[in-house]
Amino acid sequence: MSSYKKLSDQVRACRRCRGSCFDHEPRPVFLAEPSAKVMIVGQAPGRRVHETGLPFNDASGNALREWMGINREQFYDPTTFAIIPTALCYPGTEKGKGDLPPPPVCAPTWHPRFREYIKPELTLLIGAYAQAYYLNKKQPVSAVVARWREYLEQGLFPLPHPSPRNRKWLSQRPWFFEECVPVLRELVSRYMPA
Repeated sequence: MSSYKKLSDQVRACRRCRGSCFDHEPRPVFLAEPSAKVMIVGQAPGRRVHETGLPFNDASGNALREWMGINREQFYDPTTFAIIPTALCYPGTEKGKGDLPPPPVCAPTWHPRFREYIKPELTLLIGAYAQAYYLNKKQPVSAVVARWREYLEQGLFPLPHPSPRNRKWLSQRPWFFEECVPVLRELVSRYMPA
């Protein structure tokens, strides 16, 4: 058994947040192979992703794929795209407020281990939690995404979360679709299999 396969099995078996961070049964959700050249780091699985076990299998995923200029089949090719959220399990919801934040223990536990095997050339940092973890500081998403060009030299591309809840944010920032999305599509196209 390969070392990466052992890591994948360990991650899928992880239950450290059961009872301490949330009461439901944990279900780590990720899709990745060491050959992936693009890593997609989101927040945490939502309820539908938790139920299906497929990352970004929801309206957010539809929007993200549109931004990237790719279809579902391309997106779910783990040899091209490593999809590893900041927290691997659905954190649950807070009544009237949406999903709870990702448990802070998950990213420091698993992301360095994944990075031992996956060496992406481009990492998409989707939303505040991914940006805070990978940039080592908590800043408003608006401020980070507005400076997206600064991060490209490091192979990082900060993005807002593609959730339907962010429609207002996106409508107030037309530059995101005019400037960021075309560059994102061009960069992603470089890594697509011929």
